[in-house]
Amino acid sequence: MTLQQWCFSWRGRLGRRDFWIWQVVWLLTTTLLFVLAANDWLDTQMAAFGVVCLLWPASAVIVKRLHDRDRPGYWGLLVIVAWLLVVGNWSMLAGILPWLLGRAIPFVLLAGLLLDLGVFRGSPGANRFGPATQPVRYRSTAHQ
Repeated sequence: MTLQQWCFSWRGRLGRRDFWIWQVVWLLTTTLLFVLAANDWLDTQMAAFGVVCLLWPASAVIVKRLHDRDRPGYWGLLVIVAWLLVVGNWSMLAGILPWLLGRAIPFVLLAGLLLDLGVFRGSPGANRFGPATQPVRYRSTAHQ
């Protein structure tokens, strides 16, 4: 798989190693953007725009990893559901419901998805989403 396919295509399958490499790249890039913004070296809106630009590659990686687990890509919408639950204003509800809807359910969704995608092996051999995973080629192999 090429670097472009890794970051910009929702087709195919992706192994755990390349999934974790993306998670580290995403975390470091996002952290760097907001550290720069916090120190007034970068406008906060530009940092937020940078994070928005990472949404497409993040979704491509998640969808391909779901495909490797033989799951449809729309399961990636669980990340959006969890985010919406976290940012929702649940204070108008009584008792344990605000904690349950705003913290517990999103944590279970994200932890379950991260465990499923990051720890468990993909389906062996070909599945309905394509042939077995191929590692991402981070450098060009064309030496002429």
